[in-house]
Amino acid sequence: MSVAVSAQDVKTLRERTGAGMMDCKAALQEAGGDLDKAIEILRVKGQASAAKRGERAAAEGIVSSYIHAGGQIGVLVEVDCETDFVARTDQFQEFAREVAMHVAAADPLYVSEDEVDEQAKEAELRVLREQAATEGKPENVQEKIVEGRLKKWLEDVVLLDQTHVNEEKHGGKTLGDLRTEIAASTGENVVIRRFVRFQVGEE
Repeated sequence: MSVAVSAQDVKTLRERTGAGMMDCKAALQEAGGDLDKAIEILRVKGQASAAKRGERAAAEGIVSSYIHAGGQIGVLVEVDCETDFVARTDQFQEFAREVAMHVAAADPLYVSEDEVDEQAKEAELRVLREQAATEGKPENVQEKIVEGRLKKWLEDVVLLDQTHVNEEKHGGKTLGDLRTEIAASTGENVVIRRFVRFQVGEE
C-alpha cells in the first residue's frame, strides 16, 4: 500500500537534498512519509547532492563574470563549493560561467525560492487571485489556476527554477538540475551564493 505523499513534503525534501522530484516522491513513499528516513534513502542511493543545505560548509569557490551585447550587460556570480581543489577544476569553472551567462540573458531576481520577498509574493498572489476570480471558474479550479500561475511567476524570477537559456546544450534542464549534477559529480555541496547584473542605462 503506497503512502500518500504531499507536494509540500516533496518540495521540502527537494530543497534539503537537491534530488529530483520523482526520486523524492519515491523515497518518501518508501519511508512511509518520514522526512529524515527519506533523506537517508536518497543518501544511500547517491541521489542527494547534500543531505541538508549548509550541513557541509561550502566555503571555497570562485567569482565568475560574463559580459554580453558589446559591453551593454555584465554579470558577476559567486559559486561556492567545499574545497579549493574542486573550485579550480575546469568543470566547476565552466559551470560558474554557464550560470553567469544565464543570468545575463534571463535576468532573474533571486537565487532560490527561499529568497523571494514575501511581500512581492503576496502582491503577486493577490493579482493572480483577482485575475482568476474574473474568469468565472469554480473556486477550487481558481486555486489550481493560481497555483499554476504562481509556479510560472517563480520560474520567471528564481534562478534555480529557470530552464537554462541554452536549452539545446543543457537538454532543457533547470539551473537547479545542473547544480545538483555538478554536486553529484564532484561529491561536494555546490551553492550558487549570489549574483549581480548590470545593464547600461538601468539603475
